[in-house]
Amino acid sequence: MEDLSFRALREMNGLSIDETAEFLEMNPKTIRRWEAGETKPKKAYIEMLKHRLEGRMGHQEEKPAFRFIDLFAGIGGMRRGFESVGGKCVFTSEWDSYAQRTYRANFPDDHDIAGDITKVNADEIPEHDVLLAGFPCQPFSIAGVSKLGSLGRQHGFMDKTQGTLFFDVLRILKHHRPAAFLLENVKNLRSHNKGDTFRTIVGALENDLGYKISCRIVDAKGYVPQHRERIFIAGFREDTGFDFERLEFRDPKTGPTLEEILHSYDEDPEGHYTTTKKIGRLDNVTAADDRYTLSDKLWTYLQGYADKHRAAGNGFGFGLNTPKDKARTLSARYYKDGSEILIAQARKNPRRLTPRECARLMGFDPDRETRMDIPVSDTRAYKQFGNAVVVPVVAEIARYMKPHVMRILDPGELFEAAEPFTPEPSEELRLELG
Repeated sequence: MEDLSFRALREMNGLSIDETAEFLEMNPKTIRRWEAGETKPKKAYIEMLKHRLEGRMGHQEEKPAFRFIDLFAGIGGMRRGFESVGGKCVFTSEWDSYAQRTYRANFPDDHDIAGDITKVNADEIPEHDVLLAGFPCQPFSIAGVSKLGSLGRQHGFMDKTQGTLFFDVLRILKHHRPAAFLLENVKNLRSHNKGDTFRTIVGALENDLGYKISCRIVDAKGYVPQHRERIFIAGFREDTGFDFERLEFRDPKTGPTLEEILHSYDEDPEGHYTTTKKIGRLDNVTAADDRYTLSDKLWTYLQGYADKHRAAGNGFGFGLNTPKDKARTLSARYYKDGSEILIAQARKNPRRLTPRECARLMGFDPDRETRMDIPVSDTRAYKQFGNAVVVPVVAEIARYMKPHVMRILDPGELFEAAEPFTPEPSEELRLELG
């Protein structure tokens, strides 16, 4: 713990800047200067955070509510959601080394990250109660099934998935038989390969493995200012009465707007993503760095591209937004031109979102004071956020799944259904709401 920075100690304590300032009886601006490297904190303040962390870690050694594994983990969005309801991650697998870097930066004091899951034997994975996986969607070949048939051998849906990454989810479920699982994928999984892919998935989970499953397509627009539909498949080893249709997600029509995630004039500047400049009559205003503004060449190209397809009757084109709007879906290709989510600027070409704004758009940063570490380049960051899950949506599902998981783990206990997930508003929002 000797080499940890002040910011790392603060974040491992689970404290915001304001909470840290209150704990140390300091001004929040002083904390920000320490973390920006402008001044150094006295050793006594570091020792206070270390002492608090040691006590907190001792408390965390208590038995967690349940254990889970994080497969195809990306940058940890599924993990964040299930940790929010008391789960403990005991195994992580993610093949991309850059995603591993971001994951490790935000879950520093933890187990190793396994790479290629196809090379991990099921018996090498710790026992767990819940399996999480945002698995890639691949077409399932029938070649292996045909071969089995020609040999006169019986086969099930699992055989049809061999050679795909989903097969690895199945073999781990079959070996460990956890109480529950949650799988996430794009909305079009239902129609992929004329519906055969989804039928194969459901057949393998229900018929071959015997899990009771429930599916739901959820639009994250009720939680973040982004239209993002994803399918979630929840499964339970026993029939607990879990039904996705009984969970009331927030209405997409009443969700937040981009204003809540865009850089604001009064927020604490963050070197790589924002700059302090004069805008109009305002001095020392925080704004997105000019590097995110589109060049004249790129902006001209995007406008011409949109005009071309509009004339042909197609719906292709850029998405130009104001702070009062809600955005299209952030994709992994955002790094190429940012066309799906552009932010209008006065007397300037529009700009891309910064990676920090993407973190807020995906719910990794729940407020302006809480900032996840982004240790990779902008290009890598855009890919990672575009492939991620929306954290508050997963947290909502985790809260609803938890009592059903506990019912299987401890049948003698009575567990009440969870209330919908409602994050605490930031102090800034409380003041605005009065």
